[in-house]
Amino acid sequence: MEVRYTPDVISYKTMKTEDIRKAFLMEDLFQEGKIQTIYFDLDRAIVGGAVPMKRPLFLESSKKEMAADFFAQRREIGVFNVGGKGKVVADKDEFVLGFRDAVYIGRGTKEIGFSSIDLHKPANFYFVSYPAHSSYPTTFIKFGETFSAKLGNQREANQRTLNRYIHPGGAKSAQLVMGLTELDEGSIWNTMPSHTHQRRTEIYFYFNVDQNAVVFHIMGQPSETRHIVVRDKQAVISPSWSIHSGGGTKNYSFIWAMGGENQEFEDMDDVDVSVLR
Repeated sequence: MEVRYTPDVISYKTMKTEDIRKAFLMEDLFQEGKIQTIYFDLDRAIVGGAVPMKRPLFLESSKKEMAADFFAQRREIGVFNVGGKGKVVADKDEFVLGFRDAVYIGRGTKEIGFSSIDLHKPANFYFVSYPAHSSYPTTFIKFGETFSAKLGNQREANQRTLNRYIHPGGAKSAQLVMGLTELDEGSIWNTMPSHTHQRRTEIYFYFNVDQNAVVFHIMGQPSETRHIVVRDKQAVISPSWSIHSGGGTKNYSFIWAMGGENQEFEDMDDVDVSVLR
Protein backbone atom coordinates (compact mmCIF):
# COMPACT_ATOMS: atom_id res chain seq x y z
CA MET A 1 0.00 0.00 0.00
CA GLU A 2 1.37 3.35 -1.08
CA VAL A 3 0.92 6.24 1.38
CA ARG A 4 0.65 9.87 0.23
CA TYR A 5 0.62 13.05 2.28
CA THR A 6 -1.10 15.73 0.26
CA PRO A 7 0.51 19.19 -0.11
CA ASP A 8 -1.27 22.10 1.54
CA VAL A 9 -2.77 25.15 -0.13
CA ILE A 10 0.45 27.16 0.23
CA SER A 11 3.14 24.65 -0.71
CA TYR A 12 1.39 23.42 -3.86
CA LYS A 13 1.79 26.87 -5.43
CA THR A 14 5.55 26.33 -5.76
CA MET A 15 5.33 22.79 -7.15
CA LYS A 16 6.49 21.85 -10.63
CA THR A 17 4.45 19.77 -13.05
CA GLU A 18 6.00 16.44 -12.03
CA ASP A 19 5.60 17.25 -8.32
CA ILE A 20 1.90 17.96 -8.79
CA ARG A 21 1.44 14.72 -10.72
CA LYS A 22 3.17 12.65 -8.05
CA ALA A 23 1.07 14.20 -5.29
CA PHE A 24 -2.43 14.24 -6.82
CA LEU A 25 -2.52 11.89 -9.84
CA MET A 26 -2.95 8.10 -9.68
CA GLU A 27 -1.55 6.68 -12.93
CA ASP A 28 -1.06 2.92 -12.50
CA LEU A 29 -4.07 1.61 -10.61
CA PHE A 30 -4.62 -1.38 -12.92
CA GLN A 31 -1.98 -4.08 -13.16
CA GLU A 32 -2.83 -7.62 -14.22
CA GLY A 33 -3.06 -10.09 -11.37
CA LYS A 34 -2.65 -7.42 -8.69
CA ILE A 35 -4.50 -5.09 -6.34
CA GLN A 36 -3.02 -1.58 -6.17
CA THR A 37 -3.96 0.70 -3.27
CA ILE A 38 -3.08 4.27 -2.30
CA TYR A 39 -3.76 5.61 1.19
CA PHE A 40 -4.24 9.40 1.49
CA ASP A 41 -4.10 11.48 4.63
CA LEU A 42 -7.05 13.49 3.25
CA ASP A 43 -10.13 12.13 5.07
CA ARG A 44 -8.23 8.79 5.28
CA ALA A 45 -9.30 7.89 1.73
CA ILE A 46 -8.03 4.71 0.10
CA VAL A 47 -8.17 4.43 -3.70
CA GLY A 48 -7.45 1.21 -5.54
CA GLY A 49 -7.67 -0.95 -8.61
CA ALA A 50 -7.86 -4.72 -9.05
CA VAL A 51 -7.34 -6.78 -12.21
CA PRO A 52 -7.96 -10.46 -11.37
CA MET A 53 -6.62 -12.99 -13.88
CA LYS A 54 -6.20 -16.75 -13.31
CA ARG A 55 -6.72 -16.52 -9.56
CA PRO A 56 -9.17 -14.43 -7.52
CA LEU A 57 -7.73 -11.44 -5.70
CA PHE A 58 -8.62 -10.68 -2.09
CA LEU A 59 -8.63 -7.24 -0.51
CA GLU A 60 -6.69 -7.46 2.72
CA SER A 61 -5.74 -5.03 5.45
CA SER A 62 -2.31 -3.44 5.44
CA LYS A 63 -1.45 -3.79 9.12
CA LYS A 64 1.09 -0.98 9.20
CA GLU A 65 -1.09 1.67 7.54
CA MET A 66 -4.58 0.58 8.63
CA ALA A 67 -3.97 -1.16 11.98
CA ALA A 68 -7.00 -3.36 11.24
CA ASP A 69 -7.59 -7.12 11.28
CA PHE A 70 -9.36 -6.93 7.90
CA PHE A 71 -9.82 -4.20 5.30
CA ALA A 72 -13.43 -3.24 6.06
CA GLN A 73 -13.18 -3.58 9.83
CA ARG A 74 -13.77 0.16 10.20
CA ARG A 75 -14.38 1.07 6.55
CA GLU A 76 -16.92 1.05 3.73
CA ILE A 77 -16.08 0.59 0.06
CA GLY A 78 -17.57 1.50 -3.31
CA VAL A 79 -16.51 -0.81 -6.16
CA PHE A 80 -17.10 -0.09 -9.87
CA ASN A 81 -16.28 -2.39 -12.77
CA VAL A 82 -14.75 -0.55 -15.73
CA GLY A 83 -13.57 -3.65 -17.61
CA GLY A 84 -14.91 -7.04 -18.68
CA LYS A 85 -17.49 -8.95 -16.68
CA GLY A 86 -16.35 -9.99 -13.21
CA LYS A 87 -17.42 -11.19 -9.78
CA VAL A 88 -17.21 -9.53 -6.38
CA VAL A 89 -17.51 -11.66 -3.24
CA ALA A 90 -18.45 -9.93 0.02
CA ASP A 91 -18.61 -12.60 2.75
CA LYS A 92 -21.55 -14.84 1.76
CA ASP A 93 -22.75 -12.54 -1.03
CA GLU A 94 -21.58 -12.89 -4.64
CA PHE A 95 -22.28 -10.36 -7.37
CA VAL A 96 -21.63 -10.43 -11.11
CA LEU A 97 -20.70 -6.97 -12.38
CA GLY A 98 -20.87 -5.89 -15.98
CA PHE A 99 -19.32 -2.72 -17.33
CA ARG A 100 -20.29 0.27 -15.11
CA ASP A 101 -22.08 -1.87 -12.50
CA ALA A 102 -21.11 -1.29 -8.88
CA VAL A 103 -21.28 -2.76 -5.37
CA TYR A 104 -21.38 -0.92 -2.07
CA ILE A 105 -19.63 -2.97 0.65
CA GLY A 106 -20.51 -2.11 4.24
CA ARG A 107 -18.33 -1.89 7.32
CA GLY A 108 -17.64 -5.22 8.98
CA THR A 109 -17.39 -7.30 5.80
CA LYS A 110 -14.48 -9.68 6.38
CA GLU A 111 -13.87 -11.37 3.02
CA ILE A 112 -13.76 -9.27 -0.15
CA GLY A 113 -12.72 -11.01 -3.35
CA PHE A 114 -12.46 -10.13 -7.05
CA SER A 115 -12.43 -12.44 -10.07
CA SER A 116 -12.81 -12.17 -13.86
CA ILE A 117 -15.32 -14.13 -15.93
CA ASP A 118 -13.28 -14.02 -19.17
CA LEU A 119 -9.49 -13.82 -18.90
CA HIS A 120 -9.31 -12.40 -22.43
CA LYS A 121 -11.41 -9.46 -21.18
CA PRO A 122 -10.54 -9.21 -17.48
CA ALA A 123 -12.58 -7.15 -15.08
CA ASN A 124 -11.07 -3.85 -13.95
CA PHE A 125 -12.39 -3.07 -10.48
CA TYR A 126 -11.95 0.52 -9.31
CA PHE A 127 -12.70 1.17 -5.65
CA VAL A 128 -12.74 3.97 -3.10
CA SER A 129 -12.93 3.50 0.66
CA TYR A 130 -13.47 5.85 3.59
CA PRO A 131 -13.78 5.22 7.33
CA ALA A 132 -17.35 4.41 8.38
CA HIS A 133 -18.98 5.24 11.72
CA SER A 134 -21.82 2.75 11.18
CA SER A 135 -22.67 -0.32 9.10
CA TYR A 136 -24.99 -0.45 6.09
CA PRO A 137 -25.98 -3.45 3.95
CA THR A 138 -23.81 -4.51 1.07
CA THR A 139 -25.75 -3.52 -2.08
CA PHE A 140 -25.47 -4.32 -5.78
CA ILE A 141 -26.07 -1.31 -8.05
CA LYS A 142 -26.75 -1.90 -11.74
CA PHE A 143 -25.92 0.72 -14.33
CA GLY A 144 -29.07 2.22 -15.82
CA GLU A 145 -31.14 1.56 -12.70
CA THR A 146 -29.90 4.50 -10.62
CA PHE A 147 -31.00 8.10 -10.20
CA SER A 148 -29.91 9.97 -13.32
CA ALA A 149 -30.17 13.52 -14.60
CA LYS A 150 -29.30 15.32 -17.82
CA LEU A 151 -27.06 18.33 -17.21
CA GLY A 152 -25.52 21.08 -19.33
CA ASN A 153 -26.11 21.78 -23.00
CA GLN A 154 -24.42 21.31 -26.33
CA ARG A 155 -23.90 25.04 -26.86
CA GLU A 156 -21.54 25.17 -23.87
CA ALA A 157 -19.99 21.78 -24.69
CA ASN A 158 -20.94 20.30 -21.31
CA GLN A 159 -23.98 18.14 -22.04
CA ARG A 160 -23.75 15.08 -19.80
CA THR A 161 -25.66 12.45 -17.85
CA LEU A 162 -25.10 12.21 -14.11
CA ASN A 163 -25.81 8.89 -12.36
CA ARG A 164 -25.88 8.69 -8.57
CA TYR A 165 -25.07 5.24 -7.18
CA ILE A 166 -24.11 5.52 -3.49
CA HIS A 167 -26.02 8.36 -1.84
CA PRO A 168 -28.84 8.94 0.67
CA GLY A 169 -31.48 8.30 -2.01
CA GLY A 170 -29.82 5.15 -3.37
CA ALA A 171 -27.43 2.65 -1.84
CA LYS A 172 -27.07 3.83 1.78
CA SER A 173 -23.65 4.51 3.31
CA ALA A 174 -22.06 6.15 6.34
CA GLN A 175 -20.18 8.91 4.49
CA LEU A 176 -19.17 7.63 1.05
CA VAL A 177 -20.95 9.17 -1.95
CA MET A 178 -20.23 7.88 -5.47
CA GLY A 179 -21.58 8.20 -8.96
CA LEU A 180 -20.76 8.16 -12.65
CA THR A 181 -21.02 10.93 -15.22
CA GLU A 182 -20.89 10.44 -18.99
CA LEU A 183 -20.35 13.27 -21.46
CA ASP A 184 -22.28 13.30 -24.73
CA GLU A 185 -20.42 13.22 -28.01
CA GLY A 186 -19.24 16.72 -28.82
CA SER A 187 -19.09 17.79 -25.17
CA ILE A 188 -15.79 18.11 -23.32
CA TRP A 189 -16.38 20.01 -20.05
CA ASN A 190 -17.28 18.52 -16.69
CA THR A 191 -18.21 20.47 -13.55
CA MET A 192 -17.94 23.86 -15.19
CA PRO A 193 -18.71 26.34 -13.66
CA SER A 194 -16.60 24.79 -10.95
CA HIS A 195 -16.86 24.59 -7.16
CA THR A 196 -15.01 23.56 -4.03
CA HIS A 197 -16.04 21.33 -1.11
CA GLN A 198 -14.85 22.78 2.20
CA ARG A 199 -16.29 19.80 4.05
CA ARG A 200 -15.32 16.95 1.71
CA THR A 201 -12.58 15.40 -0.34
CA GLU A 202 -13.51 14.48 -3.91
CA ILE A 203 -11.81 11.99 -6.22
CA TYR A 204 -12.28 11.91 -10.00
CA PHE A 205 -11.53 8.71 -11.91
CA TYR A 206 -11.48 9.21 -15.68
CA PHE A 207 -12.28 6.38 -18.10
CA ASN A 208 -13.67 5.90 -21.62
CA VAL A 209 -10.88 8.30 -22.59
CA ASP A 210 -9.90 7.63 -26.20
CA GLN A 211 -6.37 6.32 -26.72
CA ASN A 212 -5.44 9.46 -28.65
CA ALA A 213 -7.22 11.86 -26.28
CA VAL A 214 -6.45 13.43 -22.90
CA VAL A 215 -8.36 15.28 -20.21
CA PHE A 216 -7.00 18.46 -18.67
CA HIS A 217 -8.03 18.23 -15.02
CA ILE A 218 -8.09 21.71 -13.50
CA MET A 219 -7.27 22.08 -9.81
CA GLY A 220 -6.06 24.65 -7.28
CA GLN A 221 -7.58 27.74 -5.74
CA PRO A 222 -9.86 29.70 -8.09
CA SER A 223 -7.40 32.59 -8.17
CA GLU A 224 -4.40 30.35 -8.92
CA THR A 225 -5.26 27.24 -10.91
CA ARG A 226 -3.07 24.42 -12.20
CA HIS A 227 -3.82 21.55 -14.54
CA ILE A 228 -2.96 17.85 -14.69
CA VAL A 229 -2.98 15.94 -17.98
CA VAL A 230 -4.98 12.75 -17.35
CA ARG A 231 -5.31 9.66 -19.53
CA ASP A 232 -7.63 6.66 -19.56
CA LYS A 233 -8.25 4.94 -16.19
CA GLN A 234 -6.35 7.48 -14.13
CA ALA A 235 -7.61 9.31 -11.06
CA VAL A 236 -7.03 12.65 -9.31
CA ILE A 237 -7.67 13.49 -5.67
CA SER A 238 -9.03 16.94 -4.89
CA PRO A 239 -8.45 18.61 -1.49
CA SER A 240 -11.20 20.73 0.05
CA TRP A 241 -9.47 23.96 -1.02
CA SER A 242 -9.23 22.95 -4.67
CA ILE A 243 -11.65 23.29 -7.55
CA HIS A 244 -12.10 20.20 -9.73
CA SER A 245 -13.10 20.54 -13.35
CA GLY A 246 -11.98 18.93 -16.55
CA GLY A 247 -11.86 19.61 -20.25
CA GLY A 248 -11.06 16.86 -22.74
CA THR A 249 -9.94 16.69 -26.34
CA LYS A 250 -12.96 14.35 -26.79
CA ASN A 251 -15.89 13.28 -24.67
CA TYR A 252 -15.20 10.81 -21.82
CA SER A 253 -16.68 9.42 -18.60
CA PHE A 254 -15.68 9.76 -14.96
CA ILE A 255 -16.54 8.26 -11.59
CA TRP A 256 -16.72 10.73 -8.73
CA ALA A 257 -16.36 9.83 -5.07
CA MET A 258 -16.71 12.00 -1.98
CA GLY A 259 -16.11 11.51 1.71
CA GLY A 260 -16.04 13.90 4.63
CA GLU A 261 -18.34 15.75 6.96
CA ASN A 262 -21.68 15.15 5.22
CA GLN A 263 -23.40 13.53 2.26
CA GLU A 264 -25.33 16.53 0.95
CA PHE A 265 -24.77 16.51 -2.80
CA GLU A 266 -25.57 20.21 -3.11
CA ASP A 267 -23.18 21.23 -0.30
CA MET A 268 -20.62 23.02 -2.44
CA ASP A 269 -19.16 26.49 -2.80
CA ASP A 270 -19.74 27.64 -6.36
CA VAL A 271 -16.99 29.43 -8.26
CA ASP A 272 -17.96 31.81 -11.03
CA VAL A 273 -15.98 31.51 -14.25
CA SER A 274 -15.14 35.22 -14.07
CA VAL A 275 -12.92 34.75 -10.98
CA LEU A 276 -10.81 31.90 -12.38
CA ARG A 277 -7.17 32.68 -12.95
